[in-house]
Amino acid sequence: MATDLIKGFVRLCLNLQDPHHVARFQQLCGVRGTFPRKSARTEEKELEPSPNGSCVKQCTRESIDDGSVGQNISDLRQRKHTSSETTKQEECSNGLLNGAAMPETAEPEEQNTQSESCPNTDSEQGGSKGIVKPLRKNSLTGDVGQEFIIENKFLFCLFTFGTELGNEMFFIVFFPFLMWNVDAYVSRQIIVVWVLVLFLGQSTKDLIRWKRPASPPVVKVEMFYNSEYSMPSTHAMTGTALPFSLFMLTYGRWQYPFLFGLSLAVCWSFLVCISRIYMGMHSVLEVITGFLYSVLILAVFQPLLDSIDQYYLAGSNAALVIVAVHVGLGMLAFSLDTWSTSRGDTAQALSTGGGAALASHLNHQLGLQPDPPLSQLPLVIPAVDGALLGRSLARLLVGVAVLLATRAAMKALTIPLACRVFGVPPGDVRRARQNAAVELSYRYLVYGTVAFSCVFLVPLLFDYLSLS
Repeated sequence: MATDLIKGFVRLCLNLQDPHHVARFQQLCGVRGTFPRKSARTEEKELEPSPNGSCVKQCTRESIDDGSVGQNISDLRQRKHTSSETTKQEECSNGLLNGAAMPETAEPEEQNTQSESCPNTDSEQGGSKGIVKPLRKNSLTGDVGQEFIIENKFLFCLFTFGTELGNEMFFIVFFPFLMWNVDAYVSRQIIVVWVLVLFLGQSTKDLIRWKRPASPPVVKVEMFYNSEYSMPSTHAMTGTALPFSLFMLTYGRWQYPFLFGLSLAVCWSFLVCISRIYMGMHSVLEVITGFLYSVLILAVFQPLLDSIDQYYLAGSNAALVIVAVHVGLGMLAFSLDTWSTSRGDTAQALSTGGGAALASHLNHQLGLQPDPPLSQLPLVIPAVDGALLGRSLARLLVGVAVLLATRAAMKALTIPLACRVFGVPPGDVRRARQNAAVELSYRYLVYGTVAFSCVFLVPLLFDYLSLS
């Protein structure tokens, strides 16, 4: 009985890891690849087991996941006596737009013509489709990715927003907004959750070492993280841990309806998780694993957050412990594997958490920015009016501008300095940052300073400008 359950579970995991599920979802959402026809030798090679430790065999024949492809090809052959222009448009829509391999009868020159005919066909249909490339190139290799076709621009914008909820620019706005405009107590603990989730998630990726879903059949709508390992999805982890932790920390501390907070957390998490499949960055299994992994982390650490926060604020050796823990974990992360963007992101999260914790400790020692006394709880959400919105917006604009300027200045100073100190040629910045000493120095000095400024220096600037 137990053996049958294990075998059934393994079969389920193999099924959920299949990249064709990702390709089907992308097609359902209006994403079409422009993949060229593959040779028989290439197809045989891609049928071999993947060497990266994953449990899936890649298969590029679109007929496996779309039974209509064979019929489409048959229809094309039946219409072979039609005009050449009409045939090219039909092959573009039935072949390239579906992400399927082109028929064997197609000649290389004809394939090039078909690819070029797609934009013309789209424009004749009123511009409902667009041929685009990934928004950002690969951060490690510089690869810009392959063109793809978007047939539903609303879903493209929606899922692009969803995936940005797990990227750096969102966090550099979200955490300061909580700190300056909502509740510093909640912000400090949310940052602890974020650091834990990213460290554990990225480290697990480096231990499991599964590659991203194969393309084809998957369309790479995003390329920035394509060189990282993919199991589990850290976007799904942060996209689950942050909203649910925020809900658990604020409900009861602030007065708002339970269903409102829960619904917001569920929608946030669902949007981020689904966006990673849409982008072609993760399989269904990797997203589900990321979701469950973050739930496990919250179950273990959420009850401990208040104790951790109190120690960071008032512990006698808190400053030393903060530095030792955050730097030590960063060095451990870099020892797990060769350099990649995931190691850099882990060090960035740890340095941000360390800088924020040190600044919070200093604030507590100096008696600055005290938390509201327990007698004032639960806090009441103030009425939103023009004055409140104006002051909040002013704090956000001024503060984020300071943080971005700090990041730019520190980045310009740190990388050349680290290259000189560690004897690394500074000409190629991307290659220089693949040196662990340079990358660790850069991440800790830059983002530690940014986080320290966010929690300690920027609030002082608000006092000076009468924006507190």
